[in-house]
Amino acid sequence: MAKKIALLFAGQGAQCVGMGRNLAEQFPVAADLFRQADEILGRSLSEIAWNGPIDELTKTSNCQPALYVHALAALAAFRDFVGEFPIGGAAGLSLGELTAHAAAGTFDFATGLKLVQKRGEFMDEACATTRGGMAAMIGGLENDVRRLAADEDVDIANINAPNQIVISGELANVETAVAVAKEYGIGRAMMLNVAGAYHSRLMESAYEKLEKALAGVPIQSPGFLVISNVTGEEVKTPGEIQQTLRDQVTGTVRWTNCMQRLMDLRCDVFIELGPGNVLAGLLKRTKRGIEVVSVGDADSVQKCAEAVRVV
Repeated sequence: MAKKIALLFAGQGAQCVGMGRNLAEQFPVAADLFRQADEILGRSLSEIAWNGPIDELTKTSNCQPALYVHALAALAAFRDFVGEFPIGGAAGLSLGELTAHAAAGTFDFATGLKLVQKRGEFMDEACATTRGGMAAMIGGLENDVRRLAADEDVDIANINAPNQIVISGELANVETAVAVAKEYGIGRAMMLNVAGAYHSRLMESAYEKLEKALAGVPIQSPGFLVISNVTGEEVKTPGEIQQTLRDQVTGTVRWTNCMQRLMDLRCDVFIELGPGNVLAGLLKRTKRGIEVVSVGDADSVQKCAEAVRVV
């Protein structure tokens, strides 16, 4: 029986200096997307992605568009190598959800890139006017983390995998939550090196600005199923897509639910697109023995094709 392929698109935190350079050197279709991005943005995003420095690349207003372009370049290179193939569904972690929609034709490459650029700028602005932080809670039950979050007045930002949940909010509150986490049965709690409190109420100004930006974006129904971070279900209409992309900025990323929905849709091979293999690791923690491969450079394009036996 033919394998049913799901695509996973990387989110912020996966970035690394050099991302996409090897793809652009070996695949003209990938090089063309980076060239287009530089022209659309009116600056050399490719220079930042390929040569850094890492502090510049990590800025949200650079990181988000760089990850968007890199993941779509990886997909373009893979398609160039193997030809077209059916896609059973897709999901992207936070920023990656917009990349998934671009891949599905919800909006074109240029429109998505401009939207991602604005989203990154709006989130940077929200970080600059608040004092927020995030922390990973590892080894605790969801109900225990929710109890801790309620007691310390922070938000649940990400449910990434079983026993891996991220909290977000006012920095002092997050630090207190980390300090008392063991009292709630949480095995390990660690602060994350981030600029602010993503996916929390502290992103309210970014939410409002993105809502206005989305109102002017032409949106089509996706060409294949895209799973929403905030609902864990597929979104089909332009109205649903606008609402879920807006709500995602302050809402919880239910990544575990997204993965379960793709498995419920009988996807049995997952291809992660972007630098590194963070999403592959989370998926393996969610479902042992699942077939998942990561594509981020030229070598991995061929390895992925062999692994999923597309060629």
